[in-house]
Amino acid sequence: MSKTIINSDKAPAAIGTYSQAIKAGNTVYMSGQIPLDPQTMELVEGFEAQTVQVFENLKAVAEAAGGSFKDIVKLNIFLTDLSHFAKVNEVMGRYFEQPYPARAAIGVAALPRGAAVEMDAILVID
Repeated sequence: MSKTIINSDKAPAAIGTYSQAIKAGNTVYMSGQIPLDPQTMELVEGFEAQTVQVFENLKAVAEAAGGSFKDIVKLNIFLTDLSHFAKVNEVMGRYFEQPYPARAAIGVAALPRGAAVEMDAILVID
């Protein structure tokens, strides 16, 4: 099976030894996105703004892969403060419709660059 590197300049450039996403067959494995503005590579301010930026970054990579949020089958959310979970649900409702993807929300001690939220996803594109 061949692997295709997915890259979007509408999402932050990789800040390490990884690709924004890899497509293997009809499955796309998206790397974690933190709330970096792709133009400035700086974190956006405020939890809601950070959550929106992460979804926008994921959206850009999904589109570069030829997919959309409707193709996401699994979403992982990493939070440095689980008290923000309700806000994540609210913002997620702006981006997803039923049927929702499978999801995990995980509390972590810290995220890269001091981000409050990070997400990765798996898409299956028909």
